[in-house]
Amino acid sequence: MNKNSLSQTKISVLDLAIVREGGTTSVTFKNSLDLAQHAEKWGYNRFWLAEHHNMEGIASSATSILIGHIASGTHTLRVGSGGIMLPNHAPLIIAEQFGTLATLFPNRIDLGLGRAPGTDQFTAAALRRDEHAAMEFPQNVQELQMYLSASNKNGRVRSIPGEGLAIPIWILGSSTDSAYLAAALGLPYAFASHFAPAQLNIAIAIYRNNFQASEFLKEPYVIACVNVIAADSDEEASRLATSFKKLFLGIITGNRQQLKAPVTPDEDFMDPIEEAALQQMIAYTFIGGPEKVKRELQQFLDKTKVDELMIATAVFEHTARLHSYEIVGNLKNN
Repeated sequence: MNKNSLSQTKISVLDLAIVREGGTTSVTFKNSLDLAQHAEKWGYNRFWLAEHHNMEGIASSATSILIGHIASGTHTLRVGSGGIMLPNHAPLIIAEQFGTLATLFPNRIDLGLGRAPGTDQFTAAALRRDEHAAMEFPQNVQELQMYLSASNKNGRVRSIPGEGLAIPIWILGSSTDSAYLAAALGLPYAFASHFAPAQLNIAIAIYRNNFQASEFLKEPYVIACVNVIAADSDEEASRLATSFKKLFLGIITGNRQQLKAPVTPDEDFMDPIEEAALQQMIAYTFIGGPEKVKRELQQFLDKTKVDELMIATAVFEHTARLHSYEIVGNLKNN
């Protein structure tokens, strides 16, 4: 059987806790939990939340708290961060937070770490982010590993809880720098190809070619995150995708807004230059009915040979978003 077939590949969820226009953060959090509960039923492997700040349309700023919310309402799903932007935090604080989560929900918590601010420069300053923090990311990852290790029991500074817990640490990235780091530390690697597709293949190659086995991981393991908007027909998926495209266009232009209701695809809602910039950003986006999505996801797996797919789905209506994830779950299971 093809090791990289869709049926043999683990699939997971990336949730940004997106706030739709006219909605509230309270409803967003309820919908995130509802999605996680359905994803668990449909056979998804993980449910990750991403740290972002000062964004009207994204409510996942207190990422650790949301992870606890999702984990408390599910049973077998792995729940974690995709990721925690470590330079925004002292490593000890993250060790304590995730040590608490892993104590409450044993063998279910993932700690994905990124070096980006997850926000703008003014908010980064408000977070007390050190301007050199990104350059110190490798050292901060290793400091965090120390706090979580059993060997730190005689350390002058200890993480209680956290110390000695086997919390899987992932390196997240959208460039080749993160690939080198994940390989050198012998950690699993997750690439943000849902918004930064350009370096996916070279980053995977660097990671695999330079991987050093560690006590945490014996062989390279790669997750690629992609956008998927599935519906019962190609036409309906294209309509739903107009909300997603508007959202990403706002990121490109700096006009970030809440997720808007879909429009008919033939409406001229962006100019050719915007369209070209958008297509570069969302190259690994799969939109369509079941057969089209299945074919394109399989082509992606054949090309990249990643070990796991993580799926982000920005759809305005909660029921339609659920249905998109259900379709992908059925494609894998049938």
